[in-house]
Amino acid sequence: MIKQKILSAYEEMAEKYNALIEHKPHNAYYDRPNTLELITNVKGASILDAACGPGKYAELLLAQGANVTGFDMSPKMIQLARQRNNERGTFFVHDLSNPFDMLNNESFDTVLCALALHYVEDWTLTIKEFYRVLKPNGTLVISIEHPFFEFNYFKSTKYFEVEAVKCTWSGFGKPIEVNSFRRPLSGCLLPLAENGFYIDKLVEPKPTKEFEHLDPKHFKELNDFPAFMCIRAVRRS
Repeated sequence: MIKQKILSAYEEMAEKYNALIEHKPHNAYYDRPNTLELITNVKGASILDAACGPGKYAELLLAQGANVTGFDMSPKMIQLARQRNNERGTFFVHDLSNPFDMLNNESFDTVLCALALHYVEDWTLTIKEFYRVLKPNGTLVISIEHPFFEFNYFKSTKYFEVEAVKCTWSGFGKPIEVNSFRRPLSGCLLPLAENGFYIDKLVEPKPTKEFEHLDPKHFKELNDFPAFMCIRAVRRS
């Protein structure tokens, strides 16, 4: 089962992922700065960090005065998130593709979901749950792998389909197979539009200068063609 393979991969790489997350170029100097820029009015805000990993985003948001709740399907990642944040914030184990029954309606100002939705085959329930837990006019901020990048990277011949794909990551310790789902651009935008959101901003990010010193090859590639896409969507009243 693909979901179990995804969980096993993250359980295996959790410690190394956490150790490298501070300065891993694609995370620290590409995804995080561009995604965080879409979150406004952080101080005092109630923020849900969905698929929070080892809690780095939560750490940065807590430092700015937010009240953060985070969950992840990996128990090891949740343990690391709690350790990183010294018991600040609330973190628990939960699968992004299942209902958020433990969270109340209209309880968050912002929902953040960074580089995780490509592990969910059908976004419909997840987006509906984001809508449910957000306050009216609340914001959903997501980062995902760019659908055009994935189409090329996985050498797909079925652009319009949602298809299971896999690759080998070697940047977090020993090589490990990571499974996910590739989808077309419409498969990224329509679930938002059809489930109560309007898209406020879409960013095809570029890396920061710090990236260049650590990985000049990918710095050049990412300035020529994006690998990620960041979206801010607003919950309609």
